[in-house]
Amino acid sequence: MSDTTPNFSPRLVPVEALNAISSLIAEGAVFEGSFSAQQGLGLRIDGVLKGGIQVAQGGTVHIGPGGRVEQTTIEADHVLIEGRVQGTVIARQTLEITGSGTLIGDALYDAQLDVHPRAKLKGKVEYRGELDAPSPAPY
Repeated sequence: MSDTTPNFSPRLVPVEALNAISSLIAEGAVFEGSFSAQQGLGLRIDGVLKGGIQVAQGGTVHIGPGGRVEQTTIEADHVLIEGRVQGTVIARQTLEITGSGTLIGDALYDAQLDVHPRAKLKGKVEYRGELDAPSPAPY
């Protein structure tokens, strides 16, 4: 796939993880059903996906600025939301919602969360990691 690097520098999701994305739902495309990928792979959504997304260990999901995901549960190590998501997001490592991003639903994360100014989040946010564990170094 061509360049999946966003037009901005993500503050939390590693650029290497975004560059490793191997699947794309292009702008103008609509996909209905569940998407799953094996270890280390990922998905970028610039179109519409109606259904669940399960990416195994090491995987990344990037919802681009024009992307929409509906009726979903997204689970991956890294999740970057620039578009609109309706459903539950489970980020095993990092969850980042940019200023253009909207999440209507619950956000569960195990390590790091970054909600940019102007991001829209309506739902419950839950940290699933160890509360007594030391915090990672700031970015």
